[in-house]
Amino acid sequence: MPTLTIVTRTGREHTINARAGMSVMRNIRDAGLEELAAMCGGSCSCATCHVHVDPNWIETVGPCHVDEGDLLESSIHRSPSSRLACQITMTDALDGLHVVIAPED
Repeated sequence: MPTLTIVTRTGREHTINARAGMSVMRNIRDAGLEELAAMCGGSCSCATCHVHVDPNWIETVGPCHVDEGDLLESSIHRSPSSRLACQITMTDALDGLHVVIAPED
C-alpha cells in the first residue's frame, strides 16, 4: 500500500496509507482531511482540489492534461508543480508522494 504525505494549509503534515487505483483527492478526503473541497467530486470540472506536488515528484506524477491546465489557469496560486488531486491516480510507483494543499482562491 503506497503512502501519501499531505501538508494542509495550516502547515500540518499527515502521512496516510493510500489506496492504489484511487485518486489523490479521494485518498485525502477518505482520510478525513476536509480542507480539500473537491466540489465536483473528481470530474475535473472545478479546481477546488488544487495541490502543489513536491518538485521531486512532479516528473513521476507527470504533466497535467489540457482540461486540467485550463482549470488551473484560473488560480492565482498556480505554480509549475500545480495539479488537480482528482487527476492523479495513486499507484505503487507513487509510494511516498508528497503534496501541499493549495491556498483557496
